[in-house]
Amino acid sequence: MTPLRAGILAAVVTLVADQASKLWLLNVFDLARKGVVTVTPFFDLVLAWNIGISFGWLQNDSQAAQIALMAVKVIAVVALAIWMARSHTWLATIALGLIIGGAIGNSIDRFAYGAVVDFALFHIEIGGNTYNWYVFNLADVAIVAGVAALLYDSFLGIPAAKAP
Repeated sequence: MTPLRAGILAAVVTLVADQASKLWLLNVFDLARKGVVTVTPFFDLVLAWNIGISFGWLQNDSQAAQIALMAVKVIAVVALAIWMARSHTWLATIALGLIIGGAIGNSIDRFAYGAVVDFALFHIEIGGNTYNWYVFNLADVAIVAGVAALLYDSFLGIPAAKAP
């Protein structure tokens, strides 16, 4: 298997896992009806509709803003795909595949629902105060893992991955 095929496989697996988890949580598990579901003392399943970008930034539900956000995502995915096609390291190529798969997964949500489906919530209680992390999904996990792997490959990998 070539690095490019591995990157494409990473993108496809990420996309399928992301969409399958969201469809299952929405339509089979019915998370919207169940509300907050405690999984562990520090992890809950909770349905959140994110109309913004990463970490809920730029929250805007106007149609023009949503179209602009989709256009930026399309351009970003195309640029990442070009970078992936030119990459020669396994780690960078797979990392780019994770980012592409996650970006496409969240874009499908935005197109289908008008917002990204987020459902995973980590939290901790210290001194009677509860501290929550941002609610996220599997696409977000793949994007963060892909960026971390790209950073590792860029700084420590040989040869370092270079963006186009």
